[in-house]
Amino acid sequence: MTTNAPFTEPAQPASGRARGLVAVGAVLLTLGSIAWAADLYRSVLGLLLYNEQFLAGMLALALALVYLHAPAQRQGARARVPWYDWIGAGLSLAAGIYMVAGFPVLSEEVVSRPLDGLVVAWLIVPLVVEGLRRTAGNVLTIVVLCFLAYALVGDLVPGDLAGRPVKLDQLLYYLAWDPGSMLGTPMVVATTIVIAFIFFGQLLFASGGSAFFTDISLALMGRFRGGSAKIAVTASGLFGSISGSAVSNVVSTGVITIPLMRQGGYEPHVAGAIEAVASTGGQLMPPVMGAAAFLMAEFLQVPYTEVVLAALIPAVLYYVALFVQTDLLAARNGITRVEESRIPRIGRVLLQGWHYPIPFAVLIGALFSLNWSPQLSALVGALVLCVSGMAVGYGGQRLTPRGVLEALRDTGTSSLDILMITAAAGFIIGVLNISGLGFSLSIVLVNVGGENVWILLLLSAAVCIVLGMGMPTVGVYVLLAALVAPSLVKVGVEPMAAHLFVLYFGMMSMITPPVAIAAFAAASLADTDAMKTGWAAMRFGWLAYVIPFVFVLSPRLLMKGDPLSVAVAFATAVAGVWITSAAVVGYLTRPLGIGMRVLFAIAGIMLFLPADSIPYGVEVEVAGALLAMLLVGREMLAGRRLKQA
Repeated sequence: MTTNAPFTEPAQPASGRARGLVAVGAVLLTLGSIAWAADLYRSVLGLLLYNEQFLAGMLALALALVYLHAPAQRQGARARVPWYDWIGAGLSLAAGIYMVAGFPVLSEEVVSRPLDGLVVAWLIVPLVVEGLRRTAGNVLTIVVLCFLAYALVGDLVPGDLAGRPVKLDQLLYYLAWDPGSMLGTPMVVATTIVIAFIFFGQLLFASGGSAFFTDISLALMGRFRGGSAKIAVTASGLFGSISGSAVSNVVSTGVITIPLMRQGGYEPHVAGAIEAVASTGGQLMPPVMGAAAFLMAEFLQVPYTEVVLAALIPAVLYYVALFVQTDLLAARNGITRVEESRIPRIGRVLLQGWHYPIPFAVLIGALFSLNWSPQLSALVGALVLCVSGMAVGYGGQRLTPRGVLEALRDTGTSSLDILMITAAAGFIIGVLNISGLGFSLSIVLVNVGGENVWILLLLSAAVCIVLGMGMPTVGVYVLLAALVAPSLVKVGVEPMAAHLFVLYFGMMSMITPPVAIAAFAAASLADTDAMKTGWAAMRFGWLAYVIPFVFVLSPRLLMKGDPLSVAVAFATAVAGVWITSAAVVGYLTRPLGIGMRVLFAIAGIMLFLPADSIPYGVEVEVAGALLAMLLVGREMLAGRRLKQA
């Protein structure tokens, strides 16, 4: 069973003559990013540009493509592009080109605000907001508009959240021309790093990579009990680790995995929940993390590889918890392996797809051994993938020159939403800077939490889930990194832990009702109740609500410490995950009663708690291990007697 769907779902293509323009523009958008990453503008063309000039040019092209590509109303393909969208595309190009030409001078005139710069600001800001609405939907657009409104009336807000007085012209000029706003860090990451990784992913799937990943998951997991769910966890984790959206991951892999789980014996809402949790975890698993890893490196001013290493253990524990729960649930409900006829032979799969690990090895080697930039590493990996995909391919599907061109086009169209999101994220950062809201909110959170870091963490977790509801990964992270993470750092939380904390709880909005858009997308594929699927997803994703508190207390789980202490922390955490998952499912070798589930949960939490960060930590961990061994031994003996009876 295979699928060759792209890992990100391109927007609905425009119909009519605009389609050709969109295709050409999308290819140029991708090539522009590749040329900048490879330093071709300077070395080949001899152009010396400010970063912001390049960003303005990319934004102009992307914004014009949005107006030609994404309809004002989401009613599917259009017979023709309406006149007002042609005007929007033209104004986008004109404003962006003027920004490219005028940035060196006009960016220095934020105080005097000359008329030509002001006219461009009046054009570009509303155009970006509308582009955001068309690509990312209403939720993030409303959030951005609320921030813009706050900037204008913040000085009238009573109490600690009062802002500085800001005039409309002042706000618009600042958002358009200041390097810390629209053309700031989020746009840098999107236009250079993220597009390179999207191109890598598009080439991977154009060469048959999605079919290989699905087949290898079937071959490895299909013969185990509950194999259908384990296939979903494996495939969605692989796809999601390079995907940029939990929802698109659900849609692209769920069409295969959810019916497979239902046929295997999992209830529809359970199948949807497992897929939603597995797909959401892809946004937490290196190397891409829904582009959050690159943004985090920029915000923290640390190497990208440091973010990847820090995020690795929590993400592995996330999938261990999900994997154990699917296994125990299969044992409890008597769900067996996948039908033999549907399982490909592992030897055949590896023989045909032996070359797929090579581009990943090149990518990882360039990042960690050669210390190359993420974008250059991704492009070198993409080059290797081009060669192997054309020479070998998979399942009779090979990459062709036309396929490469289509990958360039699909990369451009798939990048439009993230470019709009990062431009709008720059608006949020700009508002925080010009109004002082970021500082004010940090003060409020610290004051409410007082000296108790636990209260602040709980409050921050709630704020992250609420603010993250219905928003894409990049928007969630940028918003929370600007609003919530500084307050955690202010009370002594290690910066990397603070940023991963807000990312985890922001992403949990994907599976937390009442919004839970990843769970609801999975529910629609499973043809089951959305809220029921959301609550089940929360249960399967329990670890993500717990692990952030643990790594805030114990940075060893973020690989901060000597190798032995990190290994011990990881081992005890894995044991704690297994024991606690048994309590959540209510089964080990036989069904567990309420009392036993409570004891299992206590033992698991005792193993989970960081020994170096709580009073009598070592004693608590040893006691937890002894209790766990006693409980597991008891259940193993009882299960053996049950089989013999």
